[in-house]
Amino acid sequence: MNTRRPLFAWLQAAPLAAVFVVFFLVPLGLIVMVSFWQATDYELIPAFTLQSYLDIGSGCGDGGPCVMLRTYLSTLKFSLLTWAITFVLGFAVAYFLAFHVRSTMWQTVLFIVCTVPFWTSNVIRMISWIPLLGRNGLVNDTLMAAGLVQQPVEWLLFSDFSVVLAFVHLYTMFMIVPIFNSMMRIDRALIEAARDNGATAWQTVWHVVLPLSKTGIVIGSIFVIALVMGDFVTVGVMGGQQIASVGKVIQTQAGVLQFPAAAANAVVLLGVVLLMIVALTRLVDLRKEL
Repeated sequence: MNTRRPLFAWLQAAPLAAVFVVFFLVPLGLIVMVSFWQATDYELIPAFTLQSYLDIGSGCGDGGPCVMLRTYLSTLKFSLLTWAITFVLGFAVAYFLAFHVRSTMWQTVLFIVCTVPFWTSNVIRMISWIPLLGRNGLVNDTLMAAGLVQQPVEWLLFSDFSVVLAFVHLYTMFMIVPIFNSMMRIDRALIEAARDNGATAWQTVWHVVLPLSKTGIVIGSIFVIALVMGDFVTVGVMGGQQIASVGKVIQTQAGVLQFPAAAANAVVLLGVVLLMIVALTRLVDLRKEL
C-alpha cells in the first residue's frame, strides 16, 4: 500500500505536469534555441551565434548610443514607478476595505465597483484617456477655461506620464486583491492590542498591518512588475508609438521577421524579471506563508 501512494500521487500530478511541459517549457526552450540562430532578410539559419545577444549591448562600450540598454532602463523605470503608485493606492484601498468596511456585503459591492474597468478590453480603457488628456481634451479645456494655463499642456498625452497613468489604471487591482487577502487574515486582536498599548493609527499600520501584509504585497508586486515589464500595447497606444519599451522592441523585431533578435531580447527580459521576482521572494517565504 505504501508503495502505491507515491505512484498514485505522480499519476495525479502527471496531467498538470504534461500541460506545464507542453505549453511552457517547450515554447521557452524553442525561444532560447532560436535566440542563438542567424537570420537574413528572408530566412532563418539554424547556426549557433551570439550575435543577437551582442547586438543588445552594441554601442555601450565605445561611447555609442547604447539604444537597447536605454530601452531596458526605460522599461524598468515604468515598472518601478507603476509599482510604487499601485502599492500606495492598493494598500490604501485594501486597508479601507479590510478595516473600515464591516459588512461583507458592502465589501463585495465595493470590490465589484473596483472590477468595473475590467469589463471592457484594455485597449478600449486606454483609448478612453485620449479625449480626456489630449491637446483639445477635457482636462486641457478645463484648465484653460479656469485660467490656470494659457495653452494646452502637451505632456498629458503621448508621454511617460500618460504611459504610467495607463499602467496604474490597468494594474492597481492586481495589487489590491492580494493585499486585501493578507489583511483579512490578520487577527483583529493584534490591532486592539496595539491600540490598548497607546499606538496611534499610523504606528499600528506601520508596525502591525504592514509587516503582516507583506505576503500580499510581494504577490501583488510580482504581478504588477511582470505585467509592466512585458507590456507593449499600453506603451504603444499611450506613448503615441514614440516611447520605446522592451516589449515594444520585441514586437517590432518579430513583425519584421527578426526572430533571433526578438528571442534574445525575450530571454534577457525574462532573466531580468526573474531576478526581480527572486529578490522579492527573498523578503518572504511564499510557500510557508501560503
